[in-house]
Amino acid sequence: MDNQNYLGIYVSRDKATVVAVGPQGKSYSVLAAFSVAAGPEDLPNTQSLAALIAAKCAEKIPAYRQFEAALAFDCVLFMQHNVHSEFKDPKQITPTVRFDTEEALATDISDVAIAYRIISVSEAGSLLAVFTAQRKVLADVLLALQTVGIDPVAIEPDVNCLSRFISQKVALSADLRPLFGILSARNGYFIVPITLNDHKSQVMRTFLIGDSKSRTDLLAREITMTRALIETDEPVNRIEIFDSAASVDVQQLAKKTGTQADNLNLLESVSEQALADCHDRVDFAVAYGAALAHLDKSQTINFRNDFMPYQGKKIRIQKALKVLSVSAVVFMIAAGLYFQSKLIQQNRYRTQLWNKLKTQYSAVMLGEKPPGSRIEAPKKLAAELRRIKEVKSGQLSTMGEASISVKLTKVLDAFNKCAKKVHLNVDSVSITTTGVSIEGDTASRQNTLELFESLKIGGLNVLTQRLDSKGGRDIFRITVEPKKTG
Repeated sequence: MDNQNYLGIYVSRDKATVVAVGPQGKSYSVLAAFSVAAGPEDLPNTQSLAALIAAKCAEKIPAYRQFEAALAFDCVLFMQHNVHSEFKDPKQITPTVRFDTEEALATDISDVAIAYRIISVSEAGSLLAVFTAQRKVLADVLLALQTVGIDPVAIEPDVNCLSRFISQKVALSADLRPLFGILSARNGYFIVPITLNDHKSQVMRTFLIGDSKSRTDLLAREITMTRALIETDEPVNRIEIFDSAASVDVQQLAKKTGTQADNLNLLESVSEQALADCHDRVDFAVAYGAALAHLDKSQTINFRNDFMPYQGKKIRIQKALKVLSVSAVVFMIAAGLYFQSKLIQQNRYRTQLWNKLKTQYSAVMLGEKPPGSRIEAPKKLAAELRRIKEVKSGQLSTMGEASISVKLTKVLDAFNKCAKKVHLNVDSVSITTTGVSIEGDTASRQNTLELFESLKIGGLNVLTQRLDSKGGRDIFRITVEPKKTG
């Protein structure tokens, strides 16, 4: 059981009965019930009847717009027919029932809304109880209710709603095969549960009471006619009668029909307080049955399936999606503006840093202009920083790469000045950050000393030396460095 509240409305041309029910424990209880009637001057105007319903609902059920509503249509406003269909499956019956009905009635039904229920199923197909109502009448009532904020999920024949109420609220012995005869002030209803070919269903009939003086005699005639229409595996063995006027003599009825008849306590489960504002007890039961439409898991007899299908849930979902979409768009715009402002602020800050960096870059790089790319400037500064660190650590002189060529030039100048004279052979020259290592030999020790003197004159100091003789040649290994000035 859900927590939803339900509204059942039984409407005819000039009056309506409304019953609101809500969950209580494992069943439903009446929250409010009342009847309204339009005056003679309002008879053609369904809008005035809807306005009366809304006004009374606002008084007794302030939150009625949040209730799920169902509508019961008075039997004066629809007709019932027995129609044969070649099909057994409702999925096949539904698309073809209009054609079968039109063929059975031999008349144009383009202006008619159709609802049906399967009475029995056999090898030859299905027997259907088809209900027809004028579309214009349906539209007038439906639009009038929608105008006051009530959009019924279903529009059903009153006899079907009454049948639902009996099945939900009236307890009978399991061995009974009853015929229910229900009489309101103006209408009569027969409901007969039947079993045909293992298919459980109901035969339902409606008739007008009019100004009949004897309701007992009227019931006896109609019961005989109804029983003649019933083809069932289990004959009726009890007639259950409820007369809102309490004028039917069940003992006399039993004699006339030859079947036991009893008074039915139709509203045993309903308090007198709930019935206080209702004009007719049968009308109350019909409206109550309409309110319980959501409990009917079997095939419903709903005119709205054929005409103006209910869009309430779809509209609510669409509205929810619209609200969600608008909320999402607003959120995305707000997020976009927020991140855009952050980006603008960040770009402004980066521009300020770049302008400051250009000035400082020229100072650090001895007047050199910064490159056009903001990515290259940090790379050049990082390279210059590495060079300075290498100079400080002794890996590179303050002259950088240029000092290597100076050292080599001085060494070669010294060699050129005395190489021929001392018969100089140079095996290797290695230039490092600490000096120049030279390995070679001369013709004699005296020639080696003359080489050292030439290096000194050329601006080089001999830091280390190792001398040796081999094969008539004077071998040397020395390390020299440029003389420091100042």
